[in-house]
Amino acid sequence: CRVCLLAQKLQLLNMLGGRACSALARVLSRTPGIPVNSALYRWCPPSAAVRYMSMGAASSAFEPTDNHIELRRMVREFSEKEVDPQAVAFNRVEKFNQPLFVKLGELGLLGVTVPEQYGGSAFDATAACIVHEELSAADPAFCLSYLAHTLLFVNNLARNGTHQQKQRFLPDACSGKLIGGMCMSEASAGTDVLAMRTSATRDGEHYTINGTKMWITNGTLDGETTGDVFLVYARQAGIGRGGADGYSLFLVEKGTPGFTLGQQIKDKCGMRASMTAELVFDNVRIPAENLVGSEGGAVGCMMRNLEIERLCLAAMSCGIARRCIEVMVEYSSQREAFGKSLQDFGQIQRLIADAFAQMSAGRALLYETAAHMDLDAEPSSSTHKRLETDAVKLFCGKMAKDVADGAIQTLGGYGYIADYRVERLWRGF
Repeated sequence: CRVCLLAQKLQLLNMLGGRACSALARVLSRTPGIPVNSALYRWCPPSAAVRYMSMGAASSAFEPTDNHIELRRMVREFSEKEVDPQAVAFNRVEKFNQPLFVKLGELGLLGVTVPEQYGGSAFDATAACIVHEELSAADPAFCLSYLAHTLLFVNNLARNGTHQQKQRFLPDACSGKLIGGMCMSEASAGTDVLAMRTSATRDGEHYTINGTKMWITNGTLDGETTGDVFLVYARQAGIGRGGADGYSLFLVEKGTPGFTLGQQIKDKCGMRASMTAELVFDNVRIPAENLVGSEGGAVGCMMRNLEIERLCLAAMSCGIARRCIEVMVEYSSQREAFGKSLQDFGQIQRLIADAFAQMSAGRALLYETAAHMDLDAEPSSSTHKRLETDAVKLFCGKMAKDVADGAIQTLGGYGYIADYRVERLWRGF
């Protein structure tokens, strides 16, 4: 409707701070009855059409402080110069770019939510969203490995570990010397996570872990050995209420006897440069000091970390959507058909306008939720954001898939090949 499209235009101009995107403004302007001043088209060339669409002003929801603005600029520059150029090659061979990953540690991004005393940058949930959004716009697979390390391992340990555990692992994890992950899912226990069969048995001052974990991001970094360190969820018999089984969380390091790589999972539909593995625990004996939290306390650890995980998965979706829109606008402004620009056709205008509106709605929900998130909140506290993070992940995941699909439709046959990126972005969903 006209009201919705006008709102899209006002949102765009506000986000650009006066630098209206020529190609996108031109597309939106062609809705009957809603003129846009033609002078706006000259503010920037089509090649920069969506470049600044996520760069807000200080005190905006997207960058509430000057530090957030500088963080986004830094990560975007790094992503464009370092991450984007390598994406196709590493996805094609299904390998993890570890040297590039270590550079994130040099930028202070591997411990973005970790207190400074443990080597982190002590940022908030909004900052975590910014980093994930910008990295995924360049290479979602690389960003997924970043998420598994920075949130599933590093943030999880920072929130749930002891001081000694944090001192032992977090400085090296924040620098990139150690690359970690989390072991929760199993072949027959995915969403039904409490159906896990991996077990832990107490034996004096040690625990023995047995079982197999599946779909583990960063489970291997080289295709031959395990990753460096993992937080492993396991079932413990008789420690729950009324003698029922409970669930505990443990630190397991590479090289521990009995801890091995089962297989690298190859030929995935998408996210191929993020290495996924099956990990095997065969009488893995670890010291009792590797217990994270209390016996039977793993569900609380899980829920405490789940909100920021969901939030940043949604941020990845927003980054993917933004990149798709950039490609759509660029391509439609250059391609001609039947003697006129592709963006002169109503079907293409509709695809781009819908994509932008959906992305804008997703980003607004994402950063509104992030602004009110307390990373140290207990799952039962009033600042708990489970409902909101569920909603933002639900909406943004579908939104990004729809936007990527629209990008392929806009590009036609070119959308189906790797040179134009959108097929790789689409396969991420």
